[in-house]
Amino acid sequence: MALHLSTHQALIYTMITMSGVDRDISDTELNRIGSIVKNSPVFEDFELNELTKVASSCGSALGEDDGLNQVLTAIATAVPEKLRETAYALAVEVAIIDRKVEREEIRFLQMLRDRLDLDKLIVAAIERGARARHRKI
Repeated sequence: MALHLSTHQALIYTMITMSGVDRDISDTELNRIGSIVKNSPVFEDFELNELTKVASSCGSALGEDDGLNQVLTAIATAVPEKLRETAYALAVEVAIIDRKVEREEIRFLQMLRDRLDLDKLIVAAIERGARARHRKI
């Protein structure tokens, strides 16, 4: 069965999937996702009280047969071209929050990049910017 998402749902699915690919969704990641949804202009007209429901439905979708593939397809379908870089940037923000990016997270980012048909130079710039923002002294 095809998964149909709104743009907001697709962006949240992107972050939740990124958080869960290493099978360890930390409180830090969940707090960051909440903060992004609360403060990011792209979520300006999203009802914050819907976040838990959307996150839960993402978890259910990922648990289905071929769930990851279905979620990636739904994300690519729902995110308009002008927000594809934003979707990737949100995923990178979640991946880097704990300052280490695991192999599974790298693989998901590659899959997302390919599904969203993003230019490799843009991807590199997004990743480099995230690293710079999350550096410590």
